Amino acid sequence: MKCLLSIAFALLLTTSLALAEDAKPAKPAEKAEAKPAPKKVDVGMQAPNFKIKDANGKEINLSELTAKGPVLVRLTCGCSGCDKELAYFQAIHEGYKDLGLTSVAVFREPDSKVAAYVKEKKLNMLYAVDTKGDAWNTFETKTMPTNFLIEKGGKIVKVAAGCDPSGLLAKKVSEEVAKTVKTEAIDVQKKVADDAKAKK
Repeated sequence: MKCLLSIAFALLLTTSLALAEDAKPAKPAEKAEAKPAPKKVDVGMQAPNFKIKDANGKEINLSELTAKGPVLVRLTCGCSGCDKELAYFQAIHEGYKDLGLTSVAVFREPDSKVAAYVKEKKLNMLYAVDTKGDAWNTFETKTMPTNFLIEKGGKIVKVAAGCDPSGLLAKKVSEEVAKTVKTEAIDVQKKVADDAKAKK
């Protein structure tokens, strides 16, 4: 009899435990990781509708510029790294402007500082000041500098982000510009080095 009671008790205990397990609330399904929204401003995409006023108050309209030819937009500043890299981008501008390239530099510093910087550096490309950083939002980047090469018609063909005072990044941009305007690439590293020697 004791044996039967022990078996019955064991069965009752097992059933109770099984029922208790079933009664536990189900674990919520693990949340799928939210994927970041795909970028709208990237290689192969149409360039954003971008307008900004230059230092003289004249509007720079990206869609109007890209209707005429390729455009290189450089979102930059006058920090030491960007300053060292500027010579290479000036060489790109000088080397390809007669083949239709328009270069636009957008600076983050105040107008007065940029005006002095532009004069000192003899900058002869289009430039504008954007202290609020709206251009960085429009082009979906936080990196300074970031360069966008846009072919005629408005499609982005290269995005080059980051500062490279050695000129290697600018050399790669130069090679891409050369393809866009169908010409031989200018070695901007060599050009800047040669110009520096000539000044000594």
